[in-house]
Amino acid sequence: MSSSGRTDIAPDRPLPEAPGDLLDRARAAFLGVAVGDALGATTEFMTPKEIRVKLGVHDQVTGGGWLRLKPGQVTDDTEMSLCIARAVSDTGGWNLRAVADAFAGWLRGKPTDVGATCRHGIRNYMLKGRLEAPPNDGDAGNGAVMRMAPVALLTLGDGEALDRLAVEQAHLTHNHPLSDAACRCVGRMVHRGVSGSAKDDLYEEARGLATLHPAFRFDPYHGEASAYVVHTLQTVFHHFFVSSNFEECLVRIVNQGGDADTTGAIAGMIAGAFYGTSAIPGKWLRKLDEAVRSETEAHAVRLARMSPLLANVWPRRNAEMPEDYEGRKGR
Repeated sequence: MSSSGRTDIAPDRPLPEAPGDLLDRARAAFLGVAVGDALGATTEFMTPKEIRVKLGVHDQVTGGGWLRLKPGQVTDDTEMSLCIARAVSDTGGWNLRAVADAFAGWLRGKPTDVGATCRHGIRNYMLKGRLEAPPNDGDAGNGAVMRMAPVALLTLGDGEALDRLAVEQAHLTHNHPLSDAACRCVGRMVHRGVSGSAKDDLYEEARGLATLHPAFRFDPYHGEASAYVVHTLQTVFHHFFVSSNFEECLVRIVNQGGDADTTGAIAGMIAGAFYGTSAIPGKWLRKLDEAVRSETEAHAVRLARMSPLLANVWPRRNAEMPEDYEGRKGR
């Protein structure tokens, strides 16, 4: 990587055409982030009992919550993921400084919500130009994992690139071994899901994380759904593996409460990659902010086509982006 922060894992050449099912799952992974975010924001910081008393079973995209969102509005989980996607699209490859600049521009825009660790890391970049936060015992939150979708899609077919870029983007705000390991694991699960692997293969990734870091063990599940990255992934893994479809997984997740927008976003990312877009309930997609929906879909396709998997495995073709992509990417 050069001093500018750029790593050219995607060469400058026409983007290849890819099988429709793979691109469908890529779209679903990014859409899943936004859907899970919008669904879970309503129950963020609530307990399961409070949710039952106030909402019964929360299974609709209604907005509200402590942030008083409009139905279909998303939070920092989706917004920071889109920052990464825009930086990659605008520069034509991985450029860490461009990602940091995108985060800085987003923060200057006074977003609806931003986690304390993310804010601190971005402010450090803005004030000192640092592309890596120093190691910190307090950085074991979930703020780096929630934005893994664009990194996973860009690095399809290259596990080494995934591991490297996952940690690079994480360290802009979070520098902790548990956060790093969680980012790598979730990215690998997305790789497997998008590639059509069986759920047992995704389970092996989750079990591998728990073997490497026993704190992540999720069986038995103890019901903690806080922003601590261990609790976050225990919640995501438990509900993903005991559920049988996208909707069941997400409903179970967001009714757990706690940091529900982020557990919802991460679960939506993994479940979307595994089940595909047809599994995402239309009632949720129709409620999702249209600009967010359009942009996540467009970026998902472009990132997947830029990935080593599609650039190196499938014949090079001048595959066109959606006609209005150039208008979408700047939103």
